[in-house]
Amino acid sequence: MQREHLGSRLGFLLLSAGCAIGIGNVWKFPWMTGQYGGGAFVVLYLIFLAILGVPVMTMEFAMGRAAQCSPLKMYGALKPGSKWGWHGAVCLIGNIFLMMFYTTVAGWMLQYFVDTARGCFDGMDTKAVEGMFSAMLASPGTMAVYMGIIVVSGFAIISRGVQKGLEKVTKFMMMALMVLMGVLAIHSLTLQGGSEGLKFYLVPSVENIQAAGLGNVVVGAMNQAFFTLSLGIGAMAIFGSYIGRERALMGEAVRVCCLDTVVALCSGLIIFPACSAYGVDVGQGPPLIFMTLPNVFNNLPLGRLWGSLFFLFMTFAAYSTVLAVFENIVSCVGELTGLNRKKCCAVCCVGIFLLSLPCLLGYNLLSSVRPIAGHDILDSEDFLVNNLMLPLGSLIFVLFCTARYGWGWKKFMAEANEGTGLKVASWMRPYMTYVLPVVVLVIFLLGLVNFF
Repeated sequence: MQREHLGSRLGFLLLSAGCAIGIGNVWKFPWMTGQYGGGAFVVLYLIFLAILGVPVMTMEFAMGRAAQCSPLKMYGALKPGSKWGWHGAVCLIGNIFLMMFYTTVAGWMLQYFVDTARGCFDGMDTKAVEGMFSAMLASPGTMAVYMGIIVVSGFAIISRGVQKGLEKVTKFMMMALMVLMGVLAIHSLTLQGGSEGLKFYLVPSVENIQAAGLGNVVVGAMNQAFFTLSLGIGAMAIFGSYIGRERALMGEAVRVCCLDTVVALCSGLIIFPACSAYGVDVGQGPPLIFMTLPNVFNNLPLGRLWGSLFFLFMTFAAYSTVLAVFENIVSCVGELTGLNRKKCCAVCCVGIFLLSLPCLLGYNLLSSVRPIAGHDILDSEDFLVNNLMLPLGSLIFVLFCTARYGWGWKKFMAEANEGTGLKVASWMRPYMTYVLPVVVLVIFLLGLVNFF
């Protein structure tokens, strides 16, 4: 396929941010903040985002822009004849594995938006709301329909091209997401009794740190900062290949990280005051969104409206990542097969739908299947992506950009610094070359320990 470029810098920033912004921001970040001490976790998360996320994202952008191709052929373009190219294939596999469970969760968000808008939760008590989530998981047919809507509509958008499809739709969706987020946050901040939740969320507390355990807080913040940006499987490199050379890439990475952070922080502003106002335990973990918040909306004036807007916000956040990763998959498969964009999208649509079925069936028909260490199919697929492919892939990107037997520091720095804006400085080389790989390796090892 002939390489198409994005129509504007805003499109690049929103697409890259859309890829980073997803379930990790609006679902995982709030419950992790609740479990790991509130304000102190947030401060550490922001620090780790700056020292881990920005450098690795800059490297992915630089590799993509220099290569002008998908991750599948990126290493061959930058270092012809080298043995690095195998990681390009792993990047494609990683994107596919990510979508094998992400489409199911995005379908959950869509289903909750529809059910809330229809008033399905109206008048339910806590036990009944919790039962709705269990009933959803026990209905493979319904889940398959919502997952199918996500997959088919996503590839239909991608089939229209980078500018007319992906960029146009993502711009609208991201703008809508920002507006929804602002409206929900302002509403949540005006709730009577919400100030305690806001204090827990924004003010670091020694007592909260001690309760959660300092080591747990540090490790949790480090993991969340690293994984929220979807680094390590070439998801950002693809957008680097679609942009011009007018801007230096570290400045663009900072902007994308800032957009990603704004969404994560605003999701907390929406959730914590509401939980405080209605006496909800913020440390409940993953069930916070699906099994707890519908109860909160039931108690709010115009609760169906606010609940619908909230799950629409969640759907947009998940869908923005789906579109970005679909584009990566289509770009790789197109280069691999030579198919045009529309045929490639059709093939990928059928493939991703079929590959996504085991995940949603893992809660009903295949519930006895526990592939890795006794974990269900979704958790096992999530482990392969988040605990293996993302950290190890990021480690390979870092080594490739800094080591003389890879692309090398000078070539990386020259590419990253072309254009105006914030640039990679020479003094950063020791940190990126020696410290950053060790930190990424530590994150990988801690992820294995926590999972097993």
